[in-house]
Amino acid sequence: MTRYDEEKRFLHGGDYNPDQWLDYPEVLIQDLKLMQQANTNTFSLGIFAWSALEPKEGQFEFEWLNRVMDDIAAFGGNIILATPSGARPAWLSQKYPEVLRTNEKREKCLHGGRHNHCFTSPIYRKKVAQINQKLAERYHDHPALLMWHISNEYSGECHCEHCQKAFRQWLKAKYHTLEAVNAAWWGAFWSHTYTSWEEIESPSPLGEQMVHGLNLDWRRFVTDQTIDFYLTEVRAIKTYSTNVPITTNFMADTADLIPFQSLNYAEFAKHVDIVSWDCYPAWHNDWETTATLASKVGFINDQYRSLKQQPFLVMESTPSGVNWHEFNKTKRPGMHQLSSLQLIAHGSDSNLYFQWRKSRGSSEKFHGAVVDHDGSSDNRVFQDVKQIGAQLEQIKEIKGSQKVARVAILYDWENNWALNDAQGFALNTKQYPQTLQAHYQQFWEADIAVDIITVDHELSDYDLVIAPMLYLITEQMMNKLSLFVANGGTLVGTYLTGYVDEHDLAYLNGWPKSLRELFGINLIETDTYYPTQHNAIEFKNQNFETKDYQTRVAIETAEIIGVYKHDFYAGEAAITVNTYGKGAAYFIGARTEAAFLHQFYTPLIEQLHLENPYIDLSSPAVSVQSRITETDEYVFVLNFSEQPAEIRLTKTGYDLLSKTQVEKECLLAPYETKVLKYPRT
Repeated sequence: MTRYDEEKRFLHGGDYNPDQWLDYPEVLIQDLKLMQQANTNTFSLGIFAWSALEPKEGQFEFEWLNRVMDDIAAFGGNIILATPSGARPAWLSQKYPEVLRTNEKREKCLHGGRHNHCFTSPIYRKKVAQINQKLAERYHDHPALLMWHISNEYSGECHCEHCQKAFRQWLKAKYHTLEAVNAAWWGAFWSHTYTSWEEIESPSPLGEQMVHGLNLDWRRFVTDQTIDFYLTEVRAIKTYSTNVPITTNFMADTADLIPFQSLNYAEFAKHVDIVSWDCYPAWHNDWETTATLASKVGFINDQYRSLKQQPFLVMESTPSGVNWHEFNKTKRPGMHQLSSLQLIAHGSDSNLYFQWRKSRGSSEKFHGAVVDHDGSSDNRVFQDVKQIGAQLEQIKEIKGSQKVARVAILYDWENNWALNDAQGFALNTKQYPQTLQAHYQQFWEADIAVDIITVDHELSDYDLVIAPMLYLITEQMMNKLSLFVANGGTLVGTYLTGYVDEHDLAYLNGWPKSLRELFGINLIETDTYYPTQHNAIEFKNQNFETKDYQTRVAIETAEIIGVYKHDFYAGEAAITVNTYGKGAAYFIGARTEAAFLHQFYTPLIEQLHLENPYIDLSSPAVSVQSRITETDEYVFVLNFSEQPAEIRLTKTGYDLLSKTQVEKECLLAPYETKVLKYPRT
């Protein structure tokens, strides 16, 4: 058992950058007092501290880090110690320019920013391994060390000659022969047949971008090469530190709060001990309701929890605002508690912040922080952090508990890459992750737990699997879905499914036979609409508007349960269900409004007995999530509304926050949260 396993508290604290304040000893002294006042207990150190740890090549300075770690240990705090590879010192770039990235236009980057380095460079790997080993040798048995934080938010790609060579080696290992490469990439297209491995280059706006098989394999290579670099860092740490868990912080694309798309986290998660991610929703924005945004946060939480089917960590969040959204609004009173406890409700064992103290200069000097430039403990943000720290202590018995879901939504990074690359349909309305979130929202509003799974996950644990827009689908995945339904499962598929295989090559002879048998239909064509155009579906004697994509199908064994109302295919099948073995496969042929999804899923929820057993009546803006232990169930009731909300529980419960009994009829104040404890039945 590791020290991480023995830690009974939720982790509360965040990124701390004492290396920025070494000339201000009074600030470092003040920080130690404020950390304890804020009810914080865990701090990530050293993330961008390479120049402070090794100011000149081979000259290592650890005394400042020794002091900080010892001081935090003295009050019972934890350290998540980072490797500093996310931003290298200027001397390294100056002496070894090969470590700098080359962009897709083959331009060599200058020193600056962060993650501006080549993951393939032998020199960079050597230098990173050296500093990592030094850290592990010195601190592997430090009493405050809780876990290792490898680099920071891995991202980006390099197109230098080292990477071109590595890409060709990757292709040789995968395909063995050029003939196989040409077959997989459909090399005869535009006479793009390769006759030598050296002819192959990574995609570039100056060269090849139209070979979709090349694009797909390059993205796979970037993921694999990033993981390989990460594993190089890990091996260096494990030279001296073998029993401390290791993570690296994943991200979400923040414009729409969708899964980070540049790396395949399904693969990356296999190599971390604990999944962690950085959570930065734009609360109080003017384009969606608070509840809609909360549903998106829930989706990402459930996705990263599901990657390893265990509690995850939120490595970064903000106690107030950020500095890089288009508009950087601060959290309203009550939102910090609500948003923090939502993370815990979905399976996080932490709420950590970026950052502990605001930087004095450069781009992050106005990013939200626990401690502002005034150094005060009296301001609203500090008091909000102090309050949630105390509440996390009140509910610490929940730490380490699990979530159980009977509904799964399938998300596939490679499918998203291929679909975005497809020069068909429409360029801007494919919106694969947003579509999955729209389906997810129906269950979030109904207070039903959902796992967001990958193609590697076992399906037999679920009653309902939702797999929209599987444009890229392998024969293996088709067989997996068929087996799930044949054994009694219920499957929901949609438009834009079943077009290409794992090489991004179109299936021949029509829709794949496996899908025809599973869904009981044959796909005829997909009609793409302009943004102003709409159709409608008649379903259960109601009409629902559709947009973007309308699929025409021929009925083989399926039953028609919804028809199109307009266009040349008016009256044709739009929604079908097919009995297959012991289960059923539904097909939704068009992109619909949320009202249809609600009408579609409500009877399925009843039929499969998926209802939340603790709620009789709730509001769509109130989220009810559960975590369980062997003996107890903890029910989080969270009001993501600016208005009071009435709910009705199936039984009274004890609120761990207010330490009072909560009756069945309950009125929640705006942004109010309750954490109810029940014996597990």
